[in-house]
Amino acid sequence: MKHRTFFWFFLPTGLAMLLFIAAPLVSIVTQSVFAPHEPVLVTVENCTPFSCTEETTIDRAATRVLRDEEPLGRFVGIDIYLDRNHLAVAEVAEVWRAADSIGDFVSELGDLPFYRAMAFTLTYTFTVTPLLILLGLAIALAVNALAKWLKGLVIFFSLLPMIVTPLVGSLILFWMVDNRGILGNFLSWVLNDPDLSVKASTPLMWISLIVYGIWSSAPFAFVVFYAGLQTMPEDQIEAAKIDGASRWQQVRYIVVPHLMPLVTFVALIQLMDNFRVLEPIVGFQAQAHAQSLSYFILSDLGGETQQLSSAAATSVMTVICVAILLSPVLVRTWRDFKGKI
Repeated sequence: MKHRTFFWFFLPTGLAMLLFIAAPLVSIVTQSVFAPHEPVLVTVENCTPFSCTEETTIDRAATRVLRDEEPLGRFVGIDIYLDRNHLAVAEVAEVWRAADSIGDFVSELGDLPFYRAMAFTLTYTFTVTPLLILLGLAIALAVNALAKWLKGLVIFFSLLPMIVTPLVGSLILFWMVDNRGILGNFLSWVLNDPDLSVKASTPLMWISLIVYGIWSSAPFAFVVFYAGLQTMPEDQIEAAKIDGASRWQQVRYIVVPHLMPLVTFVALIQLMDNFRVLEPIVGFQAQAHAQSLSYFILSDLGGETQQLSSAAATSVMTVICVAILLSPVLVRTWRDFKGKI
């Protein structure tokens, strides 16, 4: 392809990337190092024939002028990243000095909001991602082995979680695990605990969120793997059958290596999506038991006092964490690509 042709071919994509990816990234990085101006306070002395009192008020005109002159706010550098609501450097150092063991340190670290949210986010990401890949592959293999007249019906039901919007799906499961719901009653009967409440238990709430994450994302992996199975070379499968390979051996040594590029693709997409988990927490009303970095951003942007700088700092750290998570997969993909050249 000629350079001129490639330039015009890539131009729309490049402009879209600059507009919707690069510009927002620059914006949040800039906002994260600025904090809102503090109001200008004026102390006025009011005297009467009997006494004098001082009254402190906000000089709205001076505050407005200050904000007009410096609309981004006052420059604070990385102070927002280091405060208690984020990396909490001072608090972490104090906990480290007071801890008697690593276990105590980790336990105390969980009381800090950022690290508590990071613990749930990482647990959710590294539990949901591999399990949904395995479940999606299992469904794809099962559907591919069905008779043609039955495949369409099974595929339709397998894709239902993708049709239901995430918030509605999480609400449905939330109602089901309620004490009056079918799953809540079933768990109470199995565990012989009539007072059991999934909503009041942090471990059970984490398990519910993880189960929902697997259920809602597995259809995507199924679609990708099922499409990949249609490109399987039949001669390799037939040769394996002739050599006496079992079904498990065919899957392990022929099907899985053939689908590995798709496994990498699904892993990349799901790592990014799962690390930004938000809808299940809102739908399950699980804020008291599970919080994520994305939920912190939503909290900072909501309410009467919008903390834009705090939300921007959390967004920047989320982007950095996602990049760190994806780097091993991207490096392996690049090495595989170079090896084929």
